[in-house]
Order: sequence, then structure tokens, then C-alpha cells
Amino acid sequence: MLYVLLAEKYERVLLAKARDDETLPYRSHQRKPGRRFNAVIPAAPACHAKSKNSNRVTTEARNERISLSTLSTITLTSPLSDPAKKDAEHTRYHGQDSLFQRHPSNPILSRKDWPYPVNSVFNAGVVRLDDGDTLLLCRVEDRSGLSHLCAARSANGIDGWRIDPQPTLEANPREYPEEIWGIEDPRITYLPEMKQYAVAYTAFARGGPCVSLAMTKDFKTFERLGVIMTPEDKDAALLPRRIGGLWALVHRPTTSLGAHIWISYSPDLRHWGEHRVILEARRGGWWDANKIGLCSPFIETEKGWLAIYHGVRQTAAGSIYRLGLALFDLQKPDVCLQRGVCWIFSPEAPYERSGDVPEVVFPCGQTIGADGDTINLYYGASDSCMALATGSIRTLFSWLDNNASWGDDPRVP
Repeated sequence: MLYVLLAEKYERVLLAKARDDETLPYRSHQRKPGRRFNAVIPAAPACHAKSKNSNRVTTEARNERISLSTLSTITLTSPLSDPAKKDAEHTRYHGQDSLFQRHPSNPILSRKDWPYPVNSVFNAGVVRLDDGDTLLLCRVEDRSGLSHLCAARSANGIDGWRIDPQPTLEANPREYPEEIWGIEDPRITYLPEMKQYAVAYTAFARGGPCVSLAMTKDFKTFERLGVIMTPEDKDAALLPRRIGGLWALVHRPTTSLGAHIWISYSPDLRHWGEHRVILEARRGGWWDANKIGLCSPFIETEKGWLAIYHGVRQTAAGSIYRLGLALFDLQKPDVCLQRGVCWIFSPEAPYERSGDVPEVVFPCGQTIGADGDTINLYYGASDSCMALATGSIRTLFSWLDNNASWGDDPRVP
């Protein structure tokens, strides 16, 4: 009873002050008039300005003016009252749903399409051939649980797939013991200097996953170069040309430092060195905390190497694989120029949220349209099937410009 009387007295004092001053400034930690003592104003929005000479938030940014003309009407004016600013802030921290559009025919390939018995088809390397066909070198898991690679070709990259009647590239553990438990997740890069396709893939054995490399001109015969990155390492792709006279390989080793994206250099595709981390997994509750990896091979543009990477969020229900965006310097690809704050593509469709490994979107390749702008992103969905989404390089750059400003926001590491 005493508490209620004190509260009512406190409100009468505030109302008396309001007669002299129509509006009163209240900081975010102060109590609202007209409420009990335990009712507080919510914390100020995250976009508040900071003083140039101090790390403390300025008074103008923190204060919210409360009209006390009546106790029943409280009007807040904050930096986010402008709808356009609200939309920009939401997009920055919650992503934009329209960067990639799923094809209505998804999934475009599954085990039902295969000419021999298999369990699943996913995580295909992609290339457009000289004859205009789109080739998917799919990871195919057989009913033993081990994987091999099989090629599917299509004139339009959507349907009418012509699938090799037998595995295109199988594990060969007799000559390459690192492949005893299968080969997985190929990424294809055409090397104009060699006039060949380089296929970087994951070989899986007792020591863990490692990166192997094979060369081909026609996807019928292959020259294996063997292991180029020892366990535990995966998610690898070559850049299409030499950098400073050396070939460059982007890959994801897992070390005591964590699961980050690295780059390594070689004079001959066999001996590798100058290993450097180029993109670190964030920490804490971020969507790409603790474990990231390359998705499809880097896209060379005038602005730099555009990279789509995956981040793995660990939850109580399991892992969620989402896609993010980063940009690296054209001549120094170990230098990251921009990195998106939030993910750009996430499991949403039923075939992405349910399967052998739920909540996974995982592209290993893309093709670029004749306009030089359209991206056809081919991705594995829930480790069960292949799907297609299309986007625009210009749109991705525009999004990155608006969503990669680190500034002094304390939420971004």
C-alpha cells in the first residue's frame, strides 16, 4: 500500500513539472511517468551516434523526448522514426531476402533422376562447357554411405539432364589410400594457361578429410595429382590465373586456431606454401561463428574477387548452414576488402530444411550469364538434392556496399 502511495506522489510531482516544461528529456535508463517504479524505457536503438572525442554515446543520441501533455499519451522520437532508416537498419542486420531467387523447378536433380541406385545427389562442382552445356559434377552418395562424382549435362542448365550411366570419377584407394572412404564436394576452375579444368575435391580417409586435385580436359579422363593439403582440410578451389607468378588455392583447414578460410600458393600445383588466413570465423552468437568455409570458386570482377562462403551456426537442434558474402583484393587475394554483416541466403524451402542433413544450403559452383551479371548458383540442399538460385553481381555489390560498413558498431567483431 505504501509503495502505491509513493508511486502516485511521484507521478503528481512529474505532472507539476510538466506544467512549466511541456516536454522533458529522459535517458534510456529512466522510468516512464504514469507507470510504477519498475517500468523503464527500453534501451536506445543500436544506431546511436558517438561523439568524435569520446567513446561515450552523446546526449543528443541517447535522450528521447517524452510528451507529458497527458499521462495516457507518450510519444517517442528516436533516430529510427524515419521509415527509410528503419528499413535500412533492418536490412543491414537481418539480411535481404531477394538477393537470390530460387528456381520454381527446384530441386533440379535428385536420386530419382539417377540411372543407377544411389542414396543422394548434392554439392556439385559447376562449369559451362565450350558447347554451351552446363555440367554439374555431382557428389553422389551410394547406398554404402560412401561418395563418388558423377557428371550431368544440360543445354539450359535447368532440365533435360544427360547423366553419365556410371560414376565419372570414383575413389581409387589402391593407388590413392587417402580416398578409402570416398571423394566429395568438387569445385571446378578452368585454367586458361593449361587449357584444362582443375577439380579440387575432398578425399576422405582414416586421418580425416584432405584436399586432392585432378586435371581434365573433357570430364571423361582425369589426371590425379593426389593430396595437396593434408588433413584436416576441405572446401578448396583454385583461382583461374597465377598471382605474382604463383597458383593460389583457397581452402579451409581446421587447426588449433579454428576453422577459418586460408589461401596458399604454389609454383607447380604440387608444392604449396605461404599459407595465410584470409577470413576468420566470427565468435559468439554470430551466424558465421566458429566455423566457415568457401562455397563456390571466387568470381573475378573489376572490383576484386567476389566470394560466397558458408557459415555454420550451432544450435540446440543442430547446425544451420547459411551463405555470406566477402570481397578480396584482385592483386592481393589474401586481403579482405569487405565482408557482409549478415547472411544472404538461408535454408527456407522444404527441400532445404528436410533431408539427410537438414538446414543446409551448400553451393560448390556457379555459372555467369551472357550478360556478365547473372549468377546461376547451384547448391546442394540438405545433403539430398541439387537446387538452383539466380542473382545479380551488381545487386550483390550494392548490398555489400550497404551492409559491410563495420564502423564503430560494437556488435560487429
